[in-house]
Amino acid sequence: MQKLRVARPTDQLEAIAAMYVEGLNLQVIGHFEDHDDFDGVMVGDFGAPYHLEFTSARGHEAGRAPTEDNLLIFYIPDPLDWEAACARMEAAGFQPVPSFNPYWDLRGRTFEDLDGYRVVLQNTPWDRREALQEFPSL
Repeated sequence: MQKLRVARPTDQLEAIAAMYVEGLNLQVIGHFEDHDDFDGVMVGDFGAPYHLEFTSARGHEAGRAPTEDNLLIFYIPDPLDWEAACARMEAAGFQPVPSFNPYWDLRGRTFEDLDGYRVVLQNTPWDRREALQEFPSL
């Protein structure tokens, strides 16, 4: 089985890792310090086929997200779970924002982290058949 790591830089390593742990109910699954002048934290859910990695390079400024359409999207079909997840995001310091692409506002909420990167909590199941109907060329 393939596994996915999504990695991105930040100038606020500890704060960003804490936001994602608290907001998305994840765990720190690994970290490293001073690996060729890089520090990093991996967050995820033990056993899940994906995790997020945040890195900081000493002497390098990462800056903010390049666009408002850099998204991580989590599908949470149960309405009560979705509402609880949205509340956790705000409690963790994520700011609710209108989505750049209005599609994500129809059945979801978009949140922005300290670096300007965005997370969408979509209140629907992910269904490949539905995606193919919406985008038949896929």
